[in-house]
Amino acid sequence: MESYEEIVLKEALKWERKMGRKSSLVQKASKSVQTKINKKIPEKVHQFLTESIRKMIELTLTSSAYIYKVDVDSKWNFEEREKYVLERLQTYRNTAMIEGAGTGAGGILLGLADFPLLLSIKMKFLFDAGQIYGVDVKSYEERMYLLHLFMLAFSSDESRKKVLKRVMNWEREKEVWKEIDWQELQQEYRDTIDFIKMLQLLPGIGAAVGAWANNKLLTQLGETTMNGFRVRLLT
Repeated sequence: MESYEEIVLKEALKWERKMGRKSSLVQKASKSVQTKINKKIPEKVHQFLTESIRKMIELTLTSSAYIYKVDVDSKWNFEEREKYVLERLQTYRNTAMIEGAGTGAGGILLGLADFPLLLSIKMKFLFDAGQIYGVDVKSYEERMYLLHLFMLAFSSDESRKKVLKRVMNWEREKEVWKEIDWQELQQEYRDTIDFIKMLQLLPGIGAAVGAWANNKLLTQLGETTMNGFRVRLLT
């Protein structure tokens, strides 16, 4: 009978292979639509989104803004740690859904306010997960690893393959990647979420789309985070 660690490691390696594949035709078509939508968005909106991501990265690497003490028993096995990660993910997912529905119902201004709020929720989850898995989230290297997980969750085909390689070989790669190109990161992140988040600004459907989109994005980040740590800690 396989242990929990053996089962989830198989899942993680299967996930790794999936992440290395190219996007589907539907995803590529939606990317084309996103590009057209981006051209119609006012420059001030683009600047606001870019600045939000820049501040998020600075806070991640230089402050304790996202660090909330998480009670973790050092005697927990890997399965117990993952159960707690899933609990924290559900908590943040619920928060993101409520926040997305509220801002989505408030029109364009509140819809834009959702962007930095959602970034904060995602980073808090990442720092919580890091603590639960037992890494020192106060160290620069581990903060950089968390940012790479974030990048991996929200990136295009070309960038995803590069970031996946770094994440899967972090013990070697961490000495090389002392800095992150935040301009590249913000463009990748925005390209990934722009389409569904821009629908949130539409009158009448903003609340429903906001809740759905935030739930989807947190789920995506949770899957990436757990599988990234599985491969790193179990191989």
